[in-house]
Amino acid sequence: MRLLAFICAATCFSFAGVAAHAAAAPPGAPRNDYANAAFSARLNAGLQHFYARDFKHAQDDFSRALSLIGDNTLALSFLNASAAQQPGALDSLVNEEEDAVTGAPKNYVNHVRLGFSYLFQSDEGRDRTQDARDELNAAVALDGDKPAAHVGLGIMRFNERSANRAKSEFLAALHNDPNNVLAREYLGQLYQADLRDPQRGLAYLIDVPNLVPQYADILFHIGSLLNDLQQPDAALKYLQEGLALDTGHVGEAGQHGYLLMGQIYIAQHKLADAKRVLQLAIDDDTDPIIAKTLLDRITSGAYDQKDTSPKS
Repeated sequence: MRLLAFICAATCFSFAGVAAHAAAAPPGAPRNDYANAAFSARLNAGLQHFYARDFKHAQDDFSRALSLIGDNTLALSFLNASAAQQPGALDSLVNEEEDAVTGAPKNYVNHVRLGFSYLFQSDEGRDRTQDARDELNAAVALDGDKPAAHVGLGIMRFNERSANRAKSEFLAALHNDPNNVLAREYLGQLYQADLRDPQRGLAYLIDVPNLVPQYADILFHIGSLLNDLQQPDAALKYLQEGLALDTGHVGEAGQHGYLLMGQIYIAQHKLADAKRVLQLAIDDDTDPIIAKTLLDRITSGAYDQKDTSPKS
């Protein structure tokens, strides 16, 4: 945050700055932001701070990552998510980005970053949906081959439950950025929930942890897909890894991991294990109502079959 404020106040140039050449891949090679060691180090540091609920330091880390690759959509999303957790920080970020667009209206990255921030303001209760769409469409008009604006528009279509149009936008992003983590994450969810093809969804996600090892949410989604594919032991492994990373229970792994593990254990008739993780969900206030309902059903004998949980 301090870095972004300094850049805007001192020079009023585009947010792309040093990022333009940093994101470029060698001629003929697919783009891979995560091959940039300096960028990845800052991104993963930001994720660690974010999942520990240290949102100010997380925002600083994501700002530094974006100073290297200005249109990485995963870093953009977490920058805004971090700002949204701090009073006034998201509004300040929007003000800086609006100034940047005014100062350099033909800059692709400026429009993308403002569009993403408007999306997060909408999530926080302010209707900036049309503003977000305008900024992202302006970015596409400037350069339709770049991925970030397509990802943002895909997220908007995803939120509107327009599965096929969302899919088209995410595939457009992957055409020139096959390692775009956010596009792959949303495609995984589309294929799981809307297109009913969890195997295809898993194919988009399975190697994301190799790109971003600290990304707990992706581990939750992989675990969920593996569960749909009747691979419960593999699912449990990914869910446990996600929970270990999301120490503050702020992301999807921390918010929903215990409940899904409990449901898997119930299906396996491992009721002692199910009771243990459901109690953790209640204690940590993550899905507590559903967790308590399931725990009460176990206690009442609703799932009475032989308990196959390992005995200590």
